[in-house]
Amino acid sequence: MKGLQDLEIFVRAADLGSLSAAARRLDLTPAAASAALKRLEASLQAPLFVRSTRSQRLTAEGEVFLLHCRQALDLLASGREAVASGRSVVRGVLQLSLPSDLGRNVLLPWLDEFQAGHPQLELRLQLSDRIADVYRQPVDLAIRYGSLPDSSLVALPLLPGNRRVLCASPGYLARAGTPQTPAELTGHNCLCFMLGEAVHDRWRFYRDGQETSQRVRGDRVSDDGEVVRRWALAGLGVAYKSYIDVQADLRAGRLVAVCENWQGEPTPLNLLCADRRQLSPVVQQLRAFLMPRLAAL
Repeated sequence: MKGLQDLEIFVRAADLGSLSAAARRLDLTPAAASAALKRLEASLQAPLFVRSTRSQRLTAEGEVFLLHCRQALDLLASGREAVASGRSVVRGVLQLSLPSDLGRNVLLPWLDEFQAGHPQLELRLQLSDRIADVYRQPVDLAIRYGSLPDSSLVALPLLPGNRRVLCASPGYLARAGTPQTPAELTGHNCLCFMLGEAVHDRWRFYRDGQETSQRVRGDRVSDDGEVVRRWALAGLGVAYKSYIDVQADLRAGRLVAVCENWQGEPTPLNLLCADRRQLSPVVQQLRAFLMPRLAAL
């Protein structure tokens, strides 16, 4: 910004009593410093210095202009410091919409940890499996599974390789048997998830590059993923859950993965917002905080 540099040259020349000294301090040539001063005087239509071969002093106009230049440069320095501070210090209110199961059992303790490291941040959480309307609801960001419901939304991948896993409790499998193929699910009580009015009762699987789908039935349906997980833990049927929702249960043996020769359907996890201008430093830091933790699961 040439205009700002011209102001700084003028202030340094006034402080040091010499334009050539100001040029040396700012690592400029004397000619560049002289040209800067001439530009200022031309724009003001007034001389700023009375110069001779041995001395330099401010004119009356220069005295007045110097005061305003100092104030302007001080304000500029404060502005730069504020911007730099805003990048390093996470502050303000962040309104997040999270899936019920993932939010409670996986993300909540991580968000507590993130907020503990940024005490000037205020979090407002909405936990629901319904797709948040980031245009109308008081939500800055939504973390959701699957493909974008609205192509105009901005999606940042959090865990693109996540898939569903077919699972049930050891007690249920001991009682009802263990399905070996998706087709055998017709003989099992399948615990289904409902989004809006649509029941997710056609489960897709992949093997050797081929897709197969199986329509399932059961005596329980919920629009809350946490409820479906609890039913599975209680031994009430087979669930088809996002892997990261049940990874702790699988590791602990509370649930058992079945039909492991078949891949579950992709269910990528994304961070959604309505506009790229919402991708503030706090959003980028939160994403950078969550991604390695999700990947480690």
